[in-house]
Amino acid sequence: MGPMGSTSPHSASASLAPLPDDLTRAIERAGYYPALVGDVVQAALGGQEVVSHLVHQETTFDHDVVRRHITVLALTTSRLVIAHADDHTDERPDHEDLATATTESVPLSAVRGVMLTHVVSRPQDYRPGSLGREITLTLGWGAVSRIDLMPATCADPDCDADHGYEGSVASDDISLRISAEAEGDAALQQALGFARELSASIGHSRPADRR
Repeated sequence: MGPMGSTSPHSASASLAPLPDDLTRAIERAGYYPALVGDVVQAALGGQEVVSHLVHQETTFDHDVVRRHITVLALTTSRLVIAHADDHTDERPDHEDLATATTESVPLSAVRGVMLTHVVSRPQDYRPGSLGREITLTLGWGAVSRIDLMPATCADPDCDADHGYEGSVASDDISLRISAEAEGDAALQQALGFARELSASIGHSRPADRR
């Protein structure tokens, strides 16, 4: 892998408002090419104020190749900005490192749902207010739809007629798993706080930020 780099100003982003210090620190802690990730997030925000954010870094193993992926979610008063950066390293002996970074900007009025799944071990010992030690945060805004189909049935147990299929369409654009055991309590609390802020904002947008 090449050098991870560090955040530094670039001429392309010099005219944009800087990222909040806590978001910059979170990107740097994730350690995945922070200068690149910081620049693409800054460009996508276009100077809007960040109300809340979530930075999530994952490492996966593909045979003998380690692949890294980072997701940055930034909530403004009118938009949800999503940034992804991934390794796309050529596996040939003379390869050079390659990363891709993609951003998407979604109006808050278009966000269809915020789903939180709480994973609670030993639920018989659950303490009120603790909300468990792991969550899965799933967001939907209609970019990806999943259709779940199953054979339709009727109430007659002896009926063997073909009733076709029934199912549901679900929006499942991004899903992030955050574990206090793996990433720490602070990461879990940050994710819960972001989910609360976004849940309170969807379906409408607040007055637009002043540039």
